[in-house]
Amino acid sequence: MKAMILAAGLGTRMRPLTDNLPKPLLRAGGRALIEHHLVNLARAGIHQIVINHYYLGNLLEEAIGDGSNYGVDIAWSRETERVETAGGIIQALPVLGDESFVVVNGDVWSNYPFERLRPVDGNQTQASLVLVDNPDHNPEGDFYLAAGRVHEEARHPQAPRLTFSGISVLHTNLFAGLEEGLRPLAPLLRAAMAQDLVAGEHYTGGWLDIGTPERLRELDEKLSHSR
Repeated sequence: MKAMILAAGLGTRMRPLTDNLPKPLLRAGGRALIEHHLVNLARAGIHQIVINHYYLGNLLEEAIGDGSNYGVDIAWSRETERVETAGGIIQALPVLGDESFVVVNGDVWSNYPFERLRPVDGNQTQASLVLVDNPDHNPEGDFYLAAGRVHEEARHPQAPRLTFSGISVLHTNLFAGLEEGLRPLAPLLRAAMAQDLVAGEHYTGGWLDIGTPERLRELDEKLSHSR
């Protein structure tokens, strides 16, 4: 499978750190956030990667280049206006191909083993989400997981409500018939969940949403101590 790293956010919550630097280039543990993804994807045998960008994207391209330093081949998807997550993926579909592909948020860190990800068929399953325990900043979680399927509403009394990690496998069928433009991803996922077309797994390993400067410092300390 190919992979797409979402890196077109404005990084508003990270200011002033992102006043002159795109969020994926913020560093923790001696590497930029996006470099952690590139290294982990390459280690898992995923070498063809699309990265979208909008805010200060030229700095991303200058820092990462064609990916050869990380053992991957990068195609850049340049966005000239804000199109949200699904809009960015739709723009990149000609490069991603006609099957399923990995999608990773550029502003999360995880030691999730990407080699565990498997393609989805696009018919019985249009998306597969990696869910994690609810962090302090999202105590109510996002979706329910039961019997390997993800839903917005509980369909089993013991189904846990977990947080979407920002790591997934999506099939092009999820975007069938949709034109490029401003389009968030969440409504598409919820519509697929309503048809029981979304699988999921619960990952209990390392994961952190880098949504504030404090969380970036927390990650940097954690990674620095583990080296």
